[in-house]
Amino acid sequence: MELPGLGEHCSERTCKQLDFLPLKCDACGEVFCKDHIRYDDHKCSSAYKKNVQVPVCPLCNAPIPVQKGEIPDIVVGAHMDKDCKYNPAQQKQRIFTNKCLKPGCKRKEMMKVICEQCGGNFCIKHRHPLDHDCKGSSHPTSKAGYAALMRASQTAFKSMGAIGVPSNGSLQHNRCR
Repeated sequence: MELPGLGEHCSERTCKQLDFLPLKCDACGEVFCKDHIRYDDHKCSSAYKKNVQVPVCPLCNAPIPVQKGEIPDIVVGAHMDKDCKYNPAQQKQRIFTNKCLKPGCKRKEMMKVICEQCGGNFCIKHRHPLDHDCKGSSHPTSKAGYAALMRASQTAFKSMGAIGVPSNGSLQHNRCR
């Protein structure tokens, strides 16, 4: 052997491989080859000092602080027994609570849909004043409401069979020449 002082043997009892680039475990301080450097690979007895993980309570999803040297399962169990803010009723909170005020409609929405004219809460289908027979002011206050009113009046005008309104919806102007 030309270079007998180079390298070290792996500290794992079953390996003892001569490694020219040995790795030192930061938890136990022993030297290992690349195959046994992980804590699990050499069954490191000091791994709990360096392997820092923050356990989370399975009930309230809160992170549980664990001091070095403590076993996480015991700390989480103590949290669940004493400090856990878990509320089983919170799991069953209803999301869709805003009931439509249109008579006969049983739909509920996640968010309130308030009519600008009468102030009532309605579902998406009945949100426009013409859809829920609004008893509010006589003219809509928004541009969208005004456009809906104009569309409704045009369809009513067409359905009456007015003269000069073709089936494609465009108005014709009759000029005398």
